[in-house]
Amino acid sequence: MTKRTSRHLISLDDLSDAELRDIVERGAALARRAAAGEAVDGAPLAGDVVGVYFRKTSTRTRTAFSSGALRLGAGLIAYGPDDLQLNTGESTEDTGRVMARMLDVLVARTAGDPQEMRAWAAQHRMAVVNAMSAEEHPTQALADLTTLTERFGAVDGLAVLYVGEGNNSAVALALGLARYRGVRLELRTPPGYGLPAGVLERARHLAGAHGSTVVERHDLAQLPADLDAVYTTRWQTTGTSKPDPDWRRVFAPFQVDERLMEHAPKAVFLHDLPAHRGEEVTAGVLDGPASIAFQQAENKLHSAMAVLEWCRAVPA
Repeated sequence: MTKRTSRHLISLDDLSDAELRDIVERGAALARRAAAGEAVDGAPLAGDVVGVYFRKTSTRTRTAFSSGALRLGAGLIAYGPDDLQLNTGESTEDTGRVMARMLDVLVARTAGDPQEMRAWAAQHRMAVVNAMSAEEHPTQALADLTTLTERFGAVDGLAVLYVGEGNNSAVALALGLARYRGVRLELRTPPGYGLPAGVLERARHLAGAHGSTVVERHDLAQLPADLDAVYTTRWQTTGTSKPDPDWRRVFAPFQVDERLMEHAPKAVFLHDLPAHRGEEVTAGVLDGPASIAFQQAENKLHSAMAVLEWCRAVPA
């Protein structure tokens, strides 16, 4: 059997610039093959077993990694939120040590502290993929970057407006876009719901090193008109709640509606889904001609396959 590597993806910061671009380009190439009706060549993960462990609900990410593993020739084990002995008191470290002796890849959504995944990744036998933690949703950003690459041919030089909460999807998007050249990312987040200060500082540092800019404001005034993409996420992030009972009033001005999209007539619309029409986005925008949200959802499959291939690459 061919010996493969086991590389972890807990945060986009785990990737070099070259690795980030390679995964995104591979995802876009797989999307193009799928559009042409072509399957992936061979079964590059034949003989591997991928475990998919989701404590929180998921439609796109869980289906993408499950389908992607099977399409790449791997076996699949799916775990529900109550299936592991973690629920009876087994330590995170012991769970990881055992699973690493039986699985080749563990794709996990905890919506909790990413340090738990870091504990599972404290070995080199089993690759660990963060399918969403409380702090970051790196595989979502890879799907987003794949979608922008597929649409525009490249991410470099794009102008992107993100509207909504500075949640884990926004964190990953900022950390990802900041690694490309000449990108302009405008984040318009409700007061009190912006990116964590450390993340914003990190994204600005990365952007500066790549000739890009990351700007955050807490209003929708003076929006740039030369936008390539407008992005939003649902207001109630999976697995979280807001302490302020009046939070909807604060979020209401940040809805992406037809008027906002008319301000940037050439922009495409993205949404990580699930969407709540009438809240963060109107039905007219989500289902309108500018929306590529469902292509973006399909690209979760292609980018998931690219991630799995990267995690289990054959050493050169």
